Amino acid sequence: MTTSAKPLLLSVALAALALLGVALYLQFVENMLPCPLCIMQRYGFAAVALICLVTAMLPQAASRAGAGLGLIAALTGGGVAGWHLWIKAHPAVSCGIDPLETSLNKIVTAKLLPFLFKADGLCTTDYDPIFGLSIPQWSLAWFVVFALALSWLALRRTR
Repeated sequence: MTTSAKPLLLSVALAALALLGVALYLQFVENMLPCPLCIMQRYGFAAVALICLVTAMLPQAASRAGAGLGLIAALTGGGVAGWHLWIKAHPAVSCGIDPLETSLNKIVTAKLLPFLFKADGLCTTDYDPIFGLSIPQWSLAWFVVFALALSWLALRRTR
């Protein structure tokens, strides 16, 4: 891979970390409680950030494999965001106080970092859109951007 892999990996990692910062702002300043699917999306952003940061620090030869792992994390997060949008479109379905929330809140990271990974809200809660899009729509859009960037890194040919 050419030298452009590391800056792109760092850019994706910083964007994912910034989105986690936005999530914390919405939670603590705007009082938007995260639901179980929001928390799963946070794990997706954290995984993308961590994988990209670690890969950027590894030798250039590891860039393709790291980008592939980051791509898997982005696609998984995008799938969760898509499921969240489906639930919001079908209000009769809910992921509120259910086994998903209970099991997510028992994970070690939820106990160590409850401000970031503890689910307290309901997936069907309607919050005001941000620049015309709901939070899961923004999440899906960013996961798509990350997936496109990481797939480009993972699939491009070396010279």
